[in-house]
Amino acid sequence: MKQIQLANKTFELSIPQSKIDSAIEFIANEMNNHLKNKDPLFLCILNGSFMFAADLIKKITFNCQISFVKLSSYEGTISTGNVKSIIGLNESIENRTVIILEDIIDTGITIDNIINQIKKLNPKEIKVASLFFKPTVCKSKNKFDYIGLEIPNDFVVGYGLDYKGYGRNLTDLYTVID
Repeated sequence: MKQIQLANKTFELSIPQSKIDSAIEFIANEMNNHLKNKDPLFLCILNGSFMFAADLIKKITFNCQISFVKLSSYEGTISTGNVKSIIGLNESIENRTVIILEDIIDTGITIDNIINQIKKLNPKEIKVASLFFKPTVCKSKNKFDYIGLEIPNDFVVGYGLDYKGYGRNLTDLYTVID
């Protein structure tokens, strides 16, 4: 099994790029069927979702816009449980369909926080798309509309996800082993 070293941790390949690409294609096809007449605003959660957002938006066939916000709840490999809003939303989303693009949903703390913030801005509807999802640890009561791949509750890097800022550039997903 292919292994990599990032900072003081060792990771092994868990999901190859081809499987990630298929998951994104599936999400895009679903969105192209469900959202084509809604002129939505995609809201990419930085930093981790940038690769997912870039690859997804290239497959979207309807008129749309994209914007970016930055939230964080991780330090190292552990979620702090505290969500920090770093960069805010500048576009008006009142009476708009908003699709939140998230790299990974694990506990649900970050996605719940952004959903609650967006609800205060009176959107027409909020939809959530996440490339990766950890169903065994998610405590959120919110509905997730588009899920790419369900994964176990392991710490992962690659495809936008990082460990201490490293690994975002990897095209595959890797799981920590040491």
